[in-house]
Amino acid sequence: MSTIKNISRRTFVRSIGLASGGLILACNTSIFSDKEKQDIKNLVDFNPNLFVQLNSDGSLILIASRSEMGNGVRTSLTSVIADEMDADWDKVIVKQATGDAKYGDQNTDGSRSIRYLYETMRQMGAMARAMLISAAAQEWQVPENECTAENHFVLHSSDKKIAFGDLVDIAKTLEIPTDVQLKNPKDFKYIGKYLRSVDAEAYSNGSAVFGLDKRIPDMKFAAIARCPVTFGTVKSFDKTAALKIAGVEAVIEIPRIEKPFGALGGVAVIATNTWAAFKGKEALKVEWNYGDNESYDSEIFMNQMTENVHKQGKVGKDAGNVTKAFKNADKIVESTFQLPHLSHAPMEVPNAIAWVQGDSCEVWAPTQAPQTTRKEVIDYLETTEEKVTINVTLLGGGFGRKSKPDYIVEAVMLSKEINGPLQVVWTREDDIKHGYYHTTSAQYLKASLDKNGNVTGWLHRFALPSITSTFMPGVDYAAGFEIASAANIPFDIKNIKVEVGQAPAHVRIGWLRSVINIPHGFSENVFADELAFAAKKDPLEFRLNLIGKDRIEDTQDPIKYDTARLKNVLKVAAKNAEWGKELPEGHAYGLAVHYSFYSYVASIVEVSIENSKVKVHNVFTAIDCGTVVNKNTVEAQMQGSAVFGMSIAFYGKITAKNGAIEQSNYNDYPMVRINESPNVHVEIIESSERPTGVGEPGVPVIAPAIVNAIYKLTGKRYYNLPLSDYNLA
Repeated sequence: MSTIKNISRRTFVRSIGLASGGLILACNTSIFSDKEKQDIKNLVDFNPNLFVQLNSDGSLILIASRSEMGNGVRTSLTSVIADEMDADWDKVIVKQATGDAKYGDQNTDGSRSIRYLYETMRQMGAMARAMLISAAAQEWQVPENECTAENHFVLHSSDKKIAFGDLVDIAKTLEIPTDVQLKNPKDFKYIGKYLRSVDAEAYSNGSAVFGLDKRIPDMKFAAIARCPVTFGTVKSFDKTAALKIAGVEAVIEIPRIEKPFGALGGVAVIATNTWAAFKGKEALKVEWNYGDNESYDSEIFMNQMTENVHKQGKVGKDAGNVTKAFKNADKIVESTFQLPHLSHAPMEVPNAIAWVQGDSCEVWAPTQAPQTTRKEVIDYLETTEEKVTINVTLLGGGFGRKSKPDYIVEAVMLSKEINGPLQVVWTREDDIKHGYYHTTSAQYLKASLDKNGNVTGWLHRFALPSITSTFMPGVDYAAGFEIASAANIPFDIKNIKVEVGQAPAHVRIGWLRSVINIPHGFSENVFADELAFAAKKDPLEFRLNLIGKDRIEDTQDPIKYDTARLKNVLKVAAKNAEWGKELPEGHAYGLAVHYSFYSYVASIVEVSIENSKVKVHNVFTAIDCGTVVNKNTVEAQMQGSAVFGMSIAFYGKITAKNGAIEQSNYNDYPMVRINESPNVHVEIIESSERPTGVGEPGVPVIAPAIVNAIYKLTGKRYYNLPLSDYNLA
């Protein structure tokens, strides 16, 4: 075991009286002064990060502070505590936290949950174990070093044992230990293993409660007509026909709230059921003031961005001398890439229940950002924190969309208007036409090769509406973190230049699974493959040489990326795919590798073309995400990433004409279906490094690997997505 000292930096607080007959431990990452540490044990109204509640019947309640949307976070976070505690997993009950600052950062995005909370969870479990061992030693009147914990019992070397639950009364009277010992990883029981989801049974028997499942007595339902053009407003409306629909009770205009996550505004139909609300919305006659974005045409805008990336832009990185490298080149290769807007399109549409009572409000919603939601509600109602409760349901998909609580604010606005509980439900069309879109982009890449096929210079220009435009209207250049994704390429090239072109936003831009890594991961991997063929080298060999010698790259991040780990995932994926073997006639392999969210992922895809349609047969993925908590979760995320990435490659395209989004549902914004899904083979690299991201890093490699395989098969290189725009015969 490793000893954790100076526990004040990860202070654990015992709070007595918060639950009958239980021992409750809370953890806070604040740093306390000596006086504060002296007073900690007397605090009851304390702001903790996470709670562990052990009851006298042996049941162990662990509170999950992050949102569950198929990411497995409720299982992974709590299993870390249970492992360090030596608890019996069958006795664990997971409860969802409400949105509250006492739990620390609750945003479930950016592939951060395990990355941020792993060490804290371990320490919480170790603290509980230490206190239970101390309690048993006191009960038996023996030294603590003669006692160990195992599977919800404390054991003594004399073969005595006592259940955790029987130690509660003593444990909750003990002083907080100053040092705790973490397990040796070789002794992990749950961490790094395959663990079934704590929600599996509820998913299977239908008892799982998603946002759309939630009901409270006497609640009404609302559907909202919004302007087809982003930030347009209501000019006038006629509610006569809507009020004639059976079940419709009221029609209310709501204003736009000019905040990053504010409601878009529109005309709401209040009804006794969702169907009546939907039909009432259809019956509305609304005239709109379309506003400044009415002229937005995504095709024209793409042409403008493409023109911009063929000019000199703002310099984001300038290493070496690219101009000289190009001048002395044996060969120059250059390509232009175009990617459209994307919609999140989760299966469960945005929805929320709100019940405003005076200056208090309670919300039930599938949200990735409960504290952000709480703040938005507090601001709107001009109330105080303790008067707003955010209950987090299960999410039927999120992908970043449900981290923006505009739809929840709508429910709060309408509940206040009708003075009662109400659920806002978006239709699929609402979601696709009024979302926060992944940015569209144009990119120009140029590289020089010497006579030996080595890359001597690399120029990357790109233009895209920045996600920062959502928070700071008027921003029309990429932000630093968006530039860094292009600037910090892991290639051993001395001369690199990155430039950024102008691209103002005309729709709401929001983070979508993998974010900026989608455009940059695509262009860099496709272009590197193109360079391999220009150099007349095997793509795998070329890519490994391009990454170069083993080294640690300083990207100004807390975690530095390691090119040896990047090359390793590529080698492992290639080994598993048997790269270089003879494939069935009409089949080809393509590869891609990418570093994002501090994780390393490589995928090799096997494709064929049947009736002008690409079929992906196999995906071989290797991921190095440091220490793995739950292998089931990692495999599931890589499998889901493969399908998500395929949807981007084949179908993902949001377009606008006269300011309005043209797509509306899965018929014109399709997703990869089960019959199109490939076999996904995942190898998780064993590692003792700190845990890194899993939910998003598997996405960026899929589309470029497919495009590279198509080139190998047909000799045609596709620089723009989606592939459904092309006849691939």
